[in-house]
Amino acid sequence: MEAHYENILLALVGCLHLLGIMSGLYALFTARSSQGAIAWIMSMVTFPYLAVPLYWIFGRNRFQGYVRARREGDKEIETISRELKPYRSNFDVSLDGPQARFQMLEKLAKTPIVEGNHAQLLINGDATFEAIFKAMDQARDYILVQFFIIHDDRIGRDLKEKLLAKAAQGVRIFLLYDEIGSHKLPTEYVDELLHAGVDARAFHTTKGWRNQFQINFRNHRKIVVVDGKVAFVGGLNVGDEYMGRDPKFGKWRDTHCRFEGPCVTLVQLSFMEDWYWSAHTMPKLDWTIRPSEKANMPFLTLPTGPADELESCNLFFTHAIHRSRKRIWIVSPYFVPGDEVIAALQLAALRGVDVRVMLPLKPDHKVVYMASFSYLPELESLGVKFYRYQPGFLHQKIILVDDAMASVGTANCDNRSFRLNFEISMVGFDPVFVRSVEEMLEQDFAQCVRCTAEEYTGRWIGFKAAVRVARLFAPIL
Repeated sequence: MEAHYENILLALVGCLHLLGIMSGLYALFTARSSQGAIAWIMSMVTFPYLAVPLYWIFGRNRFQGYVRARREGDKEIETISRELKPYRSNFDVSLDGPQARFQMLEKLAKTPIVEGNHAQLLINGDATFEAIFKAMDQARDYILVQFFIIHDDRIGRDLKEKLLAKAAQGVRIFLLYDEIGSHKLPTEYVDELLHAGVDARAFHTTKGWRNQFQINFRNHRKIVVVDGKVAFVGGLNVGDEYMGRDPKFGKWRDTHCRFEGPCVTLVQLSFMEDWYWSAHTMPKLDWTIRPSEKANMPFLTLPTGPADELESCNLFFTHAIHRSRKRIWIVSPYFVPGDEVIAALQLAALRGVDVRVMLPLKPDHKVVYMASFSYLPELESLGVKFYRYQPGFLHQKIILVDDAMASVGTANCDNRSFRLNFEISMVGFDPVFVRSVEEMLEQDFAQCVRCTAEEYTGRWIGFKAAVRVARLFAPIL
């Protein structure tokens, strides 16, 4: 009997090592870097018992299930795009002057830069949800809602009551939330919406047998679209902490944007790709392109994610930095970029560009916060200036390049946003919009304290060791 169990144990061990070899071969062809491939292969071949599960949870860089669903859904998406093209082309714009250097971003986004838009900055939670709820009140046909996090707290219940009220009026509502970001959301919350006729669904990162333990590919987008006429995109999720009501963080600094014009249609297209992955249905929506009567701002809608052929978000940040001539200001709650962005920042500083990075003083994710210290010595010595926002937690995601471009969206300056998360950035080229972002950030910088390399180099060896260990996890932070 003992020999029988020993044979079973040996067979299991053999299977695990075989699985480790097979997984190593898969990593050889798919890893993002040669260093990553070597690390995964060695660990999975020598110690597959732990390394193989970790690889299939954290190691993959392409969301293949979504890629396949996109190919299926693209038939319908392409039909919509083809029907829109004659009308949309009336608003396609070729940038000139200082903005012309960003025209190639159209190829990265696979969507055009369109004019005829109006964008309004919404600073912090009260202004954001007041504007969103006001737009929802005016909805007559449908509301699209997508958030990474939805909590069952005061603002979460406010959203639920608003959606229930509109559903009772016959407005169609499609709600998409990330199952990992919203893991604390009670089933009762969703059930109440479903019972009222709201089509509420999780993004389902774990859908499909290959993704059962997959927690890497998260849908970090925050989108609201009302009747195809108005869209909201930015950094705020649905939770009381985003309203500044959490005593742990206090004031919560964030930025959202309200949009009118042709870019709304492109935001709606982004939502529909995610919806198709989750539901495999394509609801009938209004695809009429309406220019704003308030302004004529050119905007690029840039959805990025792990189903893209290229690392679109990483390339967007890198291109923006390389194209800076006078200044590049980056605002992000997390700063754990890859080598490409670090090199681009170093080159910009050497060119004499005013390079500023604004980060929070208070951390919400300790490991990410610790890892950011490791970048101070190699960047500050070249003239990159780091600032930490003092009044509360900083969560906005902004890029400002010269007087030519400003981006507001959901993407952080970290590897997770660059390579693992589904994100969306709204890139504006209008001088009035760029100036409004500049004025907003100048007020934020006035409430910051400079962060120097001394905060790393002057600390004790244990702190430095913890920082370096945290940076080892940079590819998945």
